[in-house]
Amino acid sequence: MISLQKKNNSSPGGMGIQERGRVSTMKPVIVIGHKNPDTDSICSAICYAHLKQTITGNEYIPCRAGQVNSETHFVLERFGVDPPKYVESLEPRISDVQYRHVDGISAHLSLKRAWEYMRDNNVQTLPVVNSYNQLRGILTLGDVARFYMQDQGANALAEAETSYHNIVDALSGELVVGDPESHFTQGNVVVAAANPDVMEDYIHEHDMVILGNRYESQLCSIEMKAGCIVVGLGAKVSKTIQKLAREGGCSVIASPLDTYTCSKLINQAVPVRHIMRTKGLVTFRTDDLVSEVKTAVSKKRIRYFPILDADGNYVGLLSQRNLLDMEKQQVVLVDHNEKDQAVDGIRSAEVIEIIDHHRIDAVETSSPIYFRNQPLGCTATIIALMYQENNVEITPTIAGLLCSAILSDTLMFRSPTCTFVDKQIAQMLAGIADIDITEHATAMFNAGSSLGGKTADEIFHIDYKRFTVEDTTLAVSQVTSVSHTELARLKEEMIPYLKSVLPSSGLDMLFLMLTNIIEESTELLFVGKGADDVVRAAFHTECEANSITLPGVVSRKKQMVQPLSAAIENAALV
Repeated sequence: MISLQKKNNSSPGGMGIQERGRVSTMKPVIVIGHKNPDTDSICSAICYAHLKQTITGNEYIPCRAGQVNSETHFVLERFGVDPPKYVESLEPRISDVQYRHVDGISAHLSLKRAWEYMRDNNVQTLPVVNSYNQLRGILTLGDVARFYMQDQGANALAEAETSYHNIVDALSGELVVGDPESHFTQGNVVVAAANPDVMEDYIHEHDMVILGNRYESQLCSIEMKAGCIVVGLGAKVSKTIQKLAREGGCSVIASPLDTYTCSKLINQAVPVRHIMRTKGLVTFRTDDLVSEVKTAVSKKRIRYFPILDADGNYVGLLSQRNLLDMEKQQVVLVDHNEKDQAVDGIRSAEVIEIIDHHRIDAVETSSPIYFRNQPLGCTATIIALMYQENNVEITPTIAGLLCSAILSDTLMFRSPTCTFVDKQIAQMLAGIADIDITEHATAMFNAGSSLGGKTADEIFHIDYKRFTVEDTTLAVSQVTSVSHTELARLKEEMIPYLKSVLPSSGLDMLFLMLTNIIEESTELLFVGKGADDVVRAAFHTECEANSITLPGVVSRKKQMVQPLSAAIENAALV
């Protein structure tokens, strides 16, 4: 799937919240052909994406659902065009979801600052990360509330090993004596509300004492070896007290707040790491399938889930609402309309247009769409007509791609699917692209016929299409060549291959057309239960074991799939 850029709404202080997956412009539309794409599928996707973008001004991205074959590679190189983006599946992944990007916070951040960030940015969950942006925990508003509602002991600051930097910040104060990078690790927090003679009974070594501007109380606390004194009410700390505190190793904090407020706010200095949740965290990866994540989160009563990238680094927070509000990927299908031939995950996308020249067995859509299907030899012919209808200039590059697709699909006008319109459009395009049809087609076919070094599996899937007829599933592959010798060699190699892969293919029958362009004939190889009966019924002739020679047959669409489908349907009626 296509991932969009982030929209940046950074907040003050270096932390920011962004919506991941949504931008101000319209989401790009994918234009894609069938699996195991041929030259028509690839070139039509490129040219139709260009046409739509020119007409609408919106972004259309040509894509492919398989590898580029030798013939198509020759065509793209000939006209200086890069192959379309490869899309393995349209099944949406978390990277395609509009999840929320909330910058991670440090585990050393105080609860005060964490709460302020939650309040100011209207969030209730914060990820806690290390300096490498790796997730270390989660802090929620509920965690903060529980910390305050539970009876916290007087030693909470020491248990959390709270830094003096956090304490000073929580009290809006100033560290008059002491090291701001040191930590309060021993003792309790004590409020000195009694006389000095009473204070001696409950102040212990290392305690933090909150008091007012009474000199005697400050002196008593230092003499009792307090770890820190907090002087409130904005009182000035005398130089004598400062001197005695330094000598006694006692830190001194001056705060403008009164004693009650100091005692109420001081626990906000506790670092996030003290209360954050680190166990049982439910996280997802950006490449996780949305369908699987939906199932997982439906069983959890959690508001937000951390999202990690492929390297395990934190990238954002996902809510169940994000999954419900997810915008489907819009797709235009070219050169096919059958779901079995479409890119994986097509059911998860929104098909908005179909441009095709094959039989109609359309992908289901949730609403009416623009569907253009014409009985022509090539989808590229339809697209060339649409350029003319919309008064869009056909550049030499576009003309070269469209012309190549027509020559490929019609086998240079030899196929019975070829019409007068195909020939007329191809000749017009050849003129714009400044190519000689015979020379260019011959070079294309020679490039496509070069099968040296390819495995049997690669050869079978060069131009492979899957069909469902009644309850029978079959695949019809086609290999074209100008060499009789090469096709004869392939026959000996491919029949054992077909027999070996049929059991694991999930199909009932496999067919392979070995088409000789020069002789305009096809040797059809076939395997599968009842395949020989289907072939006999389709072509009204006897056949050898696993093969039959069919003079004049060069078109898969019109001369192969149609009679095979009719034979299967008739057999089902018997």
